[in-house]
Amino acid sequence: MKNRITQLLATAATTLHTNGVLADPIDSSTITVERSRDEGHGDFATNLALTLAKSARTSPRDLATQLIAALPADEVIDRVEIAGPGFINFFLKLESLNSVVAEVLAAGSAWGRSDLGTGQSVLLEYVSANPTGPLHVGHGRGAAYGSTLAALLQFAGYKVAQEYYVNDAGRQMDILATSIWLRYLEAGGIEISFPSAGYKGDYIRDLGETLRQQQGSLLHHSADAVLGELPADQKATEDGDNGGDKEAHIDGLISRTKTLLQDNYAIVHALGKETIVADIGDDLAQFGVHYDHWFEESSLVKSGAVKRAIDQLQHAGHLYQRDGALWFRSTEFGDQKDRVVVRDNGEPTYFATDIAYHLEKLDRGYDQLIDIWGSDHHGYVPRVKASITALGQDAEKLAVLLVQFAVLYRGSEKIAMSTRSGEFVTLRQLRDEVGSDATRFFYVMHKADQHMDFDLELAKSSSNDNPVYYVQYAHARIGSVLRQLAESGRNLDSTTASYELLTEPHEQTLVTLLARFPEMITSAAGKREPHLITYYLRDLATALHSYYNAHQFLVDDATLCKTRIDLIVAVKTVLANGLELLGVTAPERM
Repeated sequence: MKNRITQLLATAATTLHTNGVLADPIDSSTITVERSRDEGHGDFATNLALTLAKSARTSPRDLATQLIAALPADEVIDRVEIAGPGFINFFLKLESLNSVVAEVLAAGSAWGRSDLGTGQSVLLEYVSANPTGPLHVGHGRGAAYGSTLAALLQFAGYKVAQEYYVNDAGRQMDILATSIWLRYLEAGGIEISFPSAGYKGDYIRDLGETLRQQQGSLLHHSADAVLGELPADQKATEDGDNGGDKEAHIDGLISRTKTLLQDNYAIVHALGKETIVADIGDDLAQFGVHYDHWFEESSLVKSGAVKRAIDQLQHAGHLYQRDGALWFRSTEFGDQKDRVVVRDNGEPTYFATDIAYHLEKLDRGYDQLIDIWGSDHHGYVPRVKASITALGQDAEKLAVLLVQFAVLYRGSEKIAMSTRSGEFVTLRQLRDEVGSDATRFFYVMHKADQHMDFDLELAKSSSNDNPVYYVQYAHARIGSVLRQLAESGRNLDSTTASYELLTEPHEQTLVTLLARFPEMITSAAGKREPHLITYYLRDLATALHSYYNAHQFLVDDATLCKTRIDLIVAVKTVLANGLELLGVTAPERM
């Protein structure tokens, strides 16, 4: 309907341009039509006369009068009025408004689909947590946001591929492998002072024991061979710490582990990576998150992609030597400072592999890349975009969306989380306690870049204060009415609904909300804001509950009964469509 009114206004403006009233032709894409917030201001409104008055050298109200006079006749328009300084308000005929019920019933699960992204391909990368431990509740928000955004974009016509970038190279994975090996030694009776910078979760002990079961004593070395002459670890004492350096200690341990194990180090590294990546994949699948690609960072090194990206930057004159390292002149492309791409030991940095990764993604030919990162990576965006520009690519093809980690509360107690220390609540534990439906809905119901407190007790409650319960209950309530109808033995198949009977305020509210669903989808997809779906569903559920409490549906009048049943079935359809986009079930009973 918004598009229809927009085209009517474009035709009127073209007529005024032809008649010399408007100096310039009008592009319909510049015309804004919005739903009126006040019923007294009609169903739709536009500020077109205010925006064009200067060009027409007349007052907005005078121009509004001329625009209305030039509007083509349309059967859905009841009347058009001028309000305030020159707003144009459109009032639609009741039968035109109510026809949306039949449209929803005809479209079914396709109601709300948009052609916004038709012909455009998107590569969406999200979560991509280091495979150094199970996913925790902080990762869950990015998972729910990313998968919901993917579903939303697909619903809006985009061709979407979802990708997980496996950070399986670098220091964090070396810390993981070293931690597993030390637990392997402990499982074999070797007393080891575990490093303060190692990974300490129970899953590390489990991996160490698995390694012992698989390899026996093959990887066995004495404590002296492992710990001898290493930099002192940082340990707490009564007088503070002992002055050690935990990072130097863990780096020394990594080096010692590789020296002692030689080629067998790959066995430990692979066990950690493969076990945890498999666990992450299973965890996400059970959470309703599925990827088209799992892309390994190590493949960029093996294929020579990292070297090629560095060589390309070097050839273009964007790199220079300093203090034995190779630096990228990222300040020339808007970054705050230049960045190291190759360390003084000849090893590429994380940034270098990220450059190669984004170049590889661009080479795949997608129209747009969307990366979803934690908000703590906001400073990383300029340097990645700088590298894309330096490589001769269009940095505007990359959109980086930031997600604040969720903070979990159990009662009034904030749950501390640290992967290194092993003190965290996993996503799997959260799902087991709260359920995937509530977990996904709660994660998505706030704008992604805003702080979020996850209220564990509220998410578990069966009350109207729990938003997911409230929405699902609206769907189940309609299911209950339909079961009552079936149990009554009444057959309405031969009865024709008369939508002009939908005159009650509660009914008109529902009709308006049904018509808004496609507009909301287009807006949410365009803004990359799936939380708008949760806002909409709560409004629709509120309207349904109010209607349910105020009116009878299974009335004696067959025509009125059929009409009201059609209305609530349309509401049920839209509730299901919205919940499906969120990855949340639409129960028939509760």
